[in-house]
Amino acid sequence: MKRAVVLGILIVIGAVAIAAKAQNPPPMQNVAEIEKIKDNLYAIKGGGGTTAAFITANGVVVVDTKVANWGQAILDKIRSVTDKPVTMIINTHTHGDHVGSNAEFPPTVEIVAHENTKANMEKMPAFQGQGAQFLPKRIFKDKLTLLGGNDRIDLYYFGAGHTNGDAIVVWPFLRVAHFGDLFSAKATPLIDTNNGGSGVEYPKTMAKAVVGIQNVDIVIPGHSGVTDWKAVVEFADFNRDFLAAVESAIKAGKSADEAAATLQLGERWKDYGMGRLRANVAAIYAELKK
Repeated sequence: MKRAVVLGILIVIGAVAIAAKAQNPPPMQNVAEIEKIKDNLYAIKGGGGTTAAFITANGVVVVDTKVANWGQAILDKIRSVTDKPVTMIINTHTHGDHVGSNAEFPPTVEIVAHENTKANMEKMPAFQGQGAQFLPKRIFKDKLTLLGGNDRIDLYYFGAGHTNGDAIVVWPFLRVAHFGDLFSAKATPLIDTNNGGSGVEYPKTMAKAVVGIQNVDIVIPGHSGVTDWKAVVEFADFNRDFLAAVESAIKAGKSADEAAATLQLGERWKDYGMGRLRANVAAIYAELKK
């Protein structure tokens, strides 16, 4: 009889535990996807901006760390292709979906970014107090070359656009560039004026990049599929035409709302996403009024 009672109690406890687990399942593990771009260079997707992992002679250089809590997912994918440790992180700009998992890497990892990006990151709660140790320790103004030989990495800054600190990462020996969110996708870009972004300077910055970067064939955008250099040239033209159309609307005496409602960019841009059209028109109007 006692055995039957005990067995019954255990069954009840087990049922309660199963029910509790069903109501409070363990958090799902973040899983990224990895794509080989060239020998020793990979794109890691999911969890925010596209991360790049470059395997060098002495370790792995990571470009952008996604949103918070994706560090382990990045490391898991890196370990699927190499057992070398991460030795450097390059942050292309300040946004949380590109710097959010900096703190999930060892504090000994060298973090590199443009000087304006560091200043912008210092305003973020995640990088205050103890989080300050995961701010960039190495910064640059216009251009910086890292490592050497076949491992060489060139960092470029051409001016304000998405933010005021957008770094372009170039692997000259692989003929590949990572544009971060300066070129995120074939669409109206996000212009983050709170972090120094500029709709007026955007086309100038892109035009400088087209001229200033040579011998790149493959491009990793911030949030879309790997593409080619022709797409960068096209995106520069798009931003030039967008600004020209807004300036024409201003000369015609239209309000920002009227300009957004009637803006015509031509057949060439019919396949471009226009989700931020209204916001970008308003940003350019506000900027030119200053």
